[in-house]
Amino acid sequence: MNSDLNQGKVPNCVNTLNTLGLCKRAGKIVTGFDAVVSDIAKAAGILIASDLSEKSKKEIAYHCNKNNKTLVETDCTMSQIEGVLNKRTGIIAILDGGLFKSLSRNY
Repeated sequence: MNSDLNQGKVPNCVNTLNTLGLCKRAGKIVTGFDAVVSDIAKAAGILIASDLSEKSKKEIAYHCNKNNKTLVETDCTMSQIEGVLNKRTGIIAILDGGLFKSLSRNY
């Protein structure tokens, strides 16, 4: 059993997935590379999955730097994110500043 769970701590990924579910219900996310790049000006910040390809990481990092947006790599895989969002994606824009702050605090 995971020692973090034994100490009453919740792994970062679980917190992230729970908050992503809240973001989805609130309509405050944009998913996928092209959609995120199109709406990057509206985003409070960008999250990427831990198993996103290096090429995609490099490309989204370029767009984040160009638009002065914070980029956070999560502990969650694309499959775990798919379980919450019902869409396999590795790049997620969070449109609400408070929700992004809650997500990025984990990392």
